[in-house]
Amino acid sequence: MKRGVEIRYAGRYFKVALLAALLAAARADIIDRIAVSVGSHVITLSDLEREIRVTAFLNGVQPDFSPAGKRATADRMVEQRLIRDELENSRYPVPAPAEVEPQLEAFQKKYYPGADAYRKALARYGITGQDVRDELLWQRTLLLFIEVRFRPGVQVSDKEIQDYFDKTVAPAARLAHPGQPIALEDYRAQIERTLTGERVDQEMDRWLEQARMRTEIVFHPEVFQ
Repeated sequence: MKRGVEIRYAGRYFKVALLAALLAAARADIIDRIAVSVGSHVITLSDLEREIRVTAFLNGVQPDFSPAGKRATADRMVEQRLIRDELENSRYPVPAPAEVEPQLEAFQKKYYPGADAYRKALARYGITGQDVRDELLWQRTLLLFIEVRFRPGVQVSDKEIQDYFDKTVAPAARLAHPGQPIALEDYRAQIERTLTGERVDQEMDRWLEQARMRTEIVFHPEVFQ
């Protein structure tokens, strides 16, 4: 008889424990709900908020969790996801994680007097040192992708350099340095870098637009309210 009571109690306890686990899972699902679906991938609310915190930390500003701030970050993360898919599918070269260590060390020395101050700053922003490393690594990965994917196809002609010099650089230089001679060759390299950068940005924008059109992207509006 006693054994039967114990079995019933164990069964009742199991049901209560199972119900508690289900409720906890439901709460977790509500807290970490999907913000954006990008093809077969999802960006969760926690992913979004972490990106906001890490970006704010690196920029030395307060995190912006406003609807507009969340949406702008989500748009950027959608682009990241599209680029990551391209990296994975086409096997572009990617930097090694160790490559960010000098950049991270320089960042810490510039803005924090010591390791303790850096750890406290991380805690204030609610992020980890690994979060920062991951973000720096992504920045290097993105720059390398742009350089390999878009830069080789961009050519700037001598005429384009001359036109930019005549219409933009020379007038500004004459205002800044009246009476001084202004020569194209003094500005050629700078102009070429500027025009190349603009063209690369344009090529990447076109590629991202096409990638968006090929991919089902769904923003869940309740997250951005």
